[in-house]
Amino acid sequence: MTKFFNSKIVKRIQIPLLCLAAIFGSTVAVAQVMTADEVSKVINGISKQLVENYVYPEKAKRMADFIKANLADGKYNSITDPGEFAQEVEKDLHSVVLDKHLAIILNKKYAQQKLEQAKTPEDDAITAQELKELQRNNFGFEQVKILPGNLGYLDLRQFISTQYASETAAAAMNFLSNSDALIIDLRKNGGGEPNMIQFLTSYLYDVEPVHISGFYWRPTDTFTENYTLPYIPGKRRPDIDVYILTSKRTFSAAEEFSYNLKHLKRATVIGEVTGGGAHPGDAEAVNDRFLIWIPTGRSTNPITKTNWESVGVQPDIKVAAIDALATAQKLALENLAKKDGADKKYYRWTLAAVKAQLSPVNLSTKTLKSYTGEYGPRKISLDHGRLFSQYKDRPKQELTALDKTLFGLKHVDYIRLAFIVENNQIVGLKEHYDNGRTRIQDKVN
Repeated sequence: MTKFFNSKIVKRIQIPLLCLAAIFGSTVAVAQVMTADEVSKVINGISKQLVENYVYPEKAKRMADFIKANLADGKYNSITDPGEFAQEVEKDLHSVVLDKHLAIILNKKYAQQKLEQAKTPEDDAITAQELKELQRNNFGFEQVKILPGNLGYLDLRQFISTQYASETAAAAMNFLSNSDALIIDLRKNGGGEPNMIQFLTSYLYDVEPVHISGFYWRPTDTFTENYTLPYIPGKRRPDIDVYILTSKRTFSAAEEFSYNLKHLKRATVIGEVTGGGAHPGDAEAVNDRFLIWIPTGRSTNPITKTNWESVGVQPDIKVAAIDALATAQKLALENLAKKDGADKKYYRWTLAAVKAQLSPVNLSTKTLKSYTGEYGPRKISLDHGRLFSQYKDRPKQELTALDKTLFGLKHVDYIRLAFIVENNQIVGLKEHYDNGRTRIQDKVN
């Protein structure tokens, strides 16, 4: 099975999914100290795995030669702590080839399981406990909702194999299928399985297969190609505008999804340059407590003929990760408002609030105080520098400035309040409703 990371290892180690270098940089503590004999065997075992399986043979030889030379020079002789040893060897390997998927892992339980698995035909099934943990995390589907302006939003934290997650993925995509635009948030996604990339991408195209990616595999010297699927459960949206959010934490399979759709010109990538890991692989046991996560393949995009290894996916619109969602909302609403036959007022209504979120309107206390008073059944008050509206005996609601005189209610989207100024005095307010209705309330006091 093609793997950008092994979700089974991640779950067993019980470390949040970020990127492989971060995950396995903090190895599992093991009390038994290193012996000279074990150091030698582990270095030689790592070297053997590299030479036989690493995706670039010439780079594999350079890395193997380097750590074996270090061994001969006695560099590792003084290291008795196994965690420190794993980190030092990984650091040495990265000094020769900075492959962010390449990692040295200290995990006795999983190393022994891998040794047992090697004695029998490969079994990709996970345990009942692992399945339960995936279910508790909803297979990576953290949030699925409709944002104001009918923008679909998917917060996806992992690309879990379709063997387990296809029903959840289909439910999420079908829930979003009536949106006017789609935002896929990968800012906290550290990777996963390519078959989920293929599955989700298929919802964004028609039935005609589209070539989305290719992989070269060193152990078998073969090349595979991935296309969108001819059948998916539910509604396809080849017409919908797609926006992908990225951060420095976006890694591995999440990068492939972003890279594919960017170069197919099917999505606009917004956020930060991603982590830069394009070499899938798997973990192999070196002995009964050390493993090496070894990249055995490389992604080859059918359009660029290369990938994002070490350089990351370059966003179309580069902004801080924290601003990526609001930036995507703004762009989506602006683009929707430009379309023929679009309900421009509908999109511009939401756009005003999004713009204020990106560029907050700061008003002085004096200005805010001038707005306080009673306007028919509505009372405007100032509390600790924040403006509030109370309609009759209903609870107070905080106001957010959209411009100097126009305000939105923080948790109510269907109404806006515009203060009326005459001769530099506030004389009333105009209630604007999203259905086009308006009502003027004179200031009473």
